[in-house]
Amino acid sequence: MSLNQTEQTLFAYLESHVEERQFWQAKVRELMSASRNDPATAAALAGELRRYGEERGSVGALPVQVHDKKGLELSGFRNLAEHLMRIWGPPRAPRPSVRLTGNEIS
Repeated sequence: MSLNQTEQTLFAYLESHVEERQFWQAKVRELMSASRNDPATAAALAGELRRYGEERGSVGALPVQVHDKKGLELSGFRNLAEHLMRIWGPPRAPRPSVRLTGNEIS
């Protein structure tokens, strides 16, 4: 997973603040348990991460390059959302593989 600078900074902030990390771990698990549609969950989580980054940046908790509007505008937070879902979310059953039937060439 490749995170951009803004996403990486926000992730490092979450990792270094226990209460913030616990809040987001619970948030990720809650969103994932409420829906089996992972792309929709990632989109919703990305929106919440963007708002959170703006809020934390406005009080000076994040480095200036993160709360600079340009950094937040360029980052969609989708990669960070998917990363958090992978590391903190409940395990998902693997998708069934598609098997071709009939006249297939081996």
